[in-house]
Amino acid sequence: MRIEKITEKNTDKKHIKKVFALAGDIIKKGGLVAFPTETVYGLGADALNQDAAAKIYGVKGRPSDNPLIVHVADFEGLEKIIKEIPWQAEKLAEKFWPGPLTMIMNKADIVPKTTSGGLNTVAVRMPSNKIALELIRASGGYIAAPSANTSGKPSPTRAEHVVQDLSGKIDLLIDGGDVGIGIESTIIDLTSSKPTILRPGAITQKMLCDVIGEVEIDEALIKSDSNTVPKAPGMKYRHYAPKADITVVEGKKEDVVKYINRKIEGLLQKFYKEEDGQQEDVFEDIFHLNIVEDRIGILCSQETIDLYPYGYAKSVGHYDREEEIARNLYAVLRDFDKTNVEIIFSESFYTPNMGAAIMNRLLKAAGHKIIHLEKEDVQ
Repeated sequence: MRIEKITEKNTDKKHIKKVFALAGDIIKKGGLVAFPTETVYGLGADALNQDAAAKIYGVKGRPSDNPLIVHVADFEGLEKIIKEIPWQAEKLAEKFWPGPLTMIMNKADIVPKTTSGGLNTVAVRMPSNKIALELIRASGGYIAAPSANTSGKPSPTRAEHVVQDLSGKIDLLIDGGDVGIGIESTIIDLTSSKPTILRPGAITQKMLCDVIGEVEIDEALIKSDSNTVPKAPGMKYRHYAPKADITVVEGKKEDVVKYINRKIEGLLQKFYKEEDGQQEDVFEDIFHLNIVEDRIGILCSQETIDLYPYGYAKSVGHYDREEEIARNLYAVLRDFDKTNVEIIFSESFYTPNMGAAIMNRLLKAAGHKIIHLEKEDVQ
């Protein structure tokens, strides 16, 4: 896999021009290019080439009924791939494109079923990242691109994450540095009787309602995986998951900390007895405590990280900086994979605006395993 770096500090215009020419040529010839967007890194192929789109599924290990998102560089590009552009799409694009909003519409025949996951609809968005836009233009105007990771793992927010998952499997990686938002785009279905959010993101329900009126939220977002055919990426299958088993704990901040610490102490005793076959108190044996402690992780906030005396705690940021939490979530989940952690307890992050999107990703990573704390749980 070839890697080319393009950053704001890179002013070598000749080199940048060559990179985009190379990347565009790879896409046009049916190859695969990973590239940054403002949300996560994407794995791009020619959206109108069914064989190229099929390569994405193979490289990622992605189920073939999980639709891909088609990325365009201008609104006019919809005319070729959409049967009839809804008025809502025009209004939303005017407000939020380029940006982290994906719209589902009825596709034209030119879009292969491989790209649409076998459906008659197609998901489309226009990213705001300058590298992504230039690549789309250089490659013919239509790039199908899910996240550039092994299917099911945390999405990549840095080039190194792409290397970890896809090294040797794709033609080119454009390293554009860390992404800005850190979680995938909001997806809204414009083919249903009422516009419906199928995946929450940085563009919230209220923001959408302010532009086009009533917008519903799909019930599948608050349920575990269903057996229905997914209309959008991430609706059916477990996503964003590290190797360790995750349980999300929901409740008052102090109750959550108390509950997690109590569970960790119980696990430490259990692990210690399993390792040594002894009955002594693990907390009196610092050497063995350090060994078994490494098997337990805590995903928490900066405000609470010092409240966990045992286990490997990682902060995703401050509670009052939800953009920071969103940007760090996948990177922290991936960091746990570099450790011996087998079990992760995670705090919940119901922040005012992006909380729905953050919790959607976190619950997907946990396979919807969540503890709703009641009074008796923390006594």
